[in-house]
Formats: sequence, C-alpha cells, structure tokens
Amino acid sequence: MPARSLEVMGRPCRRGGHESSISPAESGARIDAIARKWRFVGGLGLELRHLRCFVVLAEELHFTRAAERLHIEQSPLSRTIKELEDELGVLLFDRDRRGTRLTQAGEVFLQDAQRVFSTLELALENVRAVSSGYLGILRIAVPSGCIDPRLSTFLARCREEDPAVEIRLTEASLTEQLRGLRSGSFNLGFAYTAEVGDGIIAEPVWFDSVAVAVAARHPLLVHKQIPLEDLIRYPLVVADPRLFGNCDCGLRQLLRDAAVKLDVEYVGSMDMMLTLVAAGYGVGFANAARIRVSNRSDIVMRPLATPNVIHTTYLLRPESEPSTPAAISLDRFIARLHEQIDE
Repeated sequence: MPARSLEVMGRPCRRGGHESSISPAESGARIDAIARKWRFVGGLGLELRHLRCFVVLAEELHFTRAAERLHIEQSPLSRTIKELEDELGVLLFDRDRRGTRLTQAGEVFLQDAQRVFSTLELALENVRAVSSGYLGILRIAVPSGCIDPRLSTFLARCREEDPAVEIRLTEASLTEQLRGLRSGSFNLGFAYTAEVGDGIIAEPVWFDSVAVAVAARHPLLVHKQIPLEDLIRYPLVVADPRLFGNCDCGLRQLLRDAAVKLDVEYVGSMDMMLTLVAAGYGVGFANAARIRVSNRSDIVMRPLATPNVIHTTYLLRPESEPSTPAAISLDRFIARLHEQIDE
C-alpha cells in the first residue's frame, strides 16, 4: 500500500472511519506531500510490507525467527529493513555477535508503526461493521477485572435506543486506556482517578461510599462500622495503582497518615481481592455497589466509621475531536449516561 494511504488513515481526516472535513483539493495536496516525504531512492514508495517487516523483527529481535513469522527468506527481510533505514537516514537496529537490538530511534519508530497498524485495523473493523448494517463502532474501555454493575444498565439502554451502533467493550489498565483514548483506539473509558494527564477529560459520573470487605468470621465483625484504627492492624488487600491509578476516594490519604506501618497486598481484579479476603489474607476495600453484587456468602461488607469516604468513577474521553464515525453522536451516548445518573 502506498505511503499516502497509510498517512491519511493516521490523520484526523480518515481515522477510524471518521469522514474527512477537508476539501478534495486539500486532501490531494496532502497526499502528494506525504508521497514525496516517503519517496525512496530508486522510485519505491513506503508499503505496508516495510512496516510489517520492521514490527515483526522488532518483536522477535532475531532475523531468522522474524523471517519464519513473515514466511519469507532472511535475505529479503534484511533488504527490506535496509531500505527503510536508508530512507529514514537512521539505524533502527544494532546488530552484532550478541544479537539484534532496537536503537533509540527504532524504539520510537516502533510505537508509531504499531499505531499505523492499529489505525488500519480500526478502519477495517468500521468498514465490516457498516457492511453488516451498523452505522459504526463505539469502543469503550473499562478497568480490568473491576467492571461496574451499572454499566450493564447503560449498555442495555444504548442497544435499545441505538441498535444500529455496534458497541465493543475492552478491559484495559489505566495506562492502556489513556494510550487508546489518545490514539483513537477507544472512544470512551471508565476509571477511578482523575489523574489522566493532558488531552483527556475526566468527568465524575458515579459516586459510592467506600466499604470494607472482610471474611465471614473475621474479628472486625464485632463492629457495625469499622474504625480505621482497628482496620489498619490487619493486612490490606487493595487494587494495584499501577493498573487502576490512585483512586480518588480519600482513603489513601487516611492510610498514608496512619501512624503504623501498613501491610499491603496489591491485586489486579475484584475477584482476586475477594478471594484473598475470604481466605483470610487480609481485609479489602471497594465501592459498596461492587461488593454488594458479588453476592458471596464468605464475604461480609461493613461501612467505615470514618465519614465522607467516597469512591468516584470517572468517564474518560478525548479532549480533541472524537474519532468516532460521523454517523455516531458521542454526545448522545454521554447524555444518556447522565440521564441514567439523574434517574
């Protein structure tokens, strides 16, 4: 595929199936400029095979294994990589007797090349969705292992009121969500923190009291409301901030201010937290709604004696122009979520 097609798909005029807002003349001039930019010596243009060979070799860091994955001989692979390096004017790989390694330039180029393939895949998915009778695809990212039960109500209403829109959910860590929202891989996301950096809007949508999850025969059950000073005497089982971010519930600051050294076990999902709590490894925290729907007989939920400890869920969306297909109104879906909150 010529370079101009790849570049155009990676720009706002065609990302993810979004229709262009520029004129045909402007589009043609942009394509010509891109083609000139990626023109190789000898008259060749950048094609998908160049990027594909580069990405596979970057993943394998071994020419023989990469060639096997690509179903080609090692010689054509080496020639393709050299063409790419000659055009860019930089070395993408360091090669010596110890093996093959990405250079700093190669690491940067790998991220952009992977983004090109992601954008191409989104475009193909949008085309397939439209050919199947949908207006397009709305891609929503949710926290891995901690999906809020109210999301089911929201999705059911969306399917009922917008049956021509295909909705796809993806479980993702906070880092993956933010990367996907910035690249256009996701249209919306849900998270438990507003610390999302530039280019992303975090809007609070659900508010819940923080509850404590304890095993069915735990000594803390003598309290109807568990005092924080008694709670911190036991090991804690909490969500890993590397996956979910620093949850905005105020509890983290209370624990940080505690006068004792805390014994903390980090987990990557609600199911793992409840499993460890039920087995007696420690006590856990979560918003009350999520503990309640787990419906486990070996877990008991108790409120904290500390008042005003609130767990907030945020709706995430790109600050820039959305990459949804033109036929899909992102504002309509967001408004529907607000209607659900008001109800």
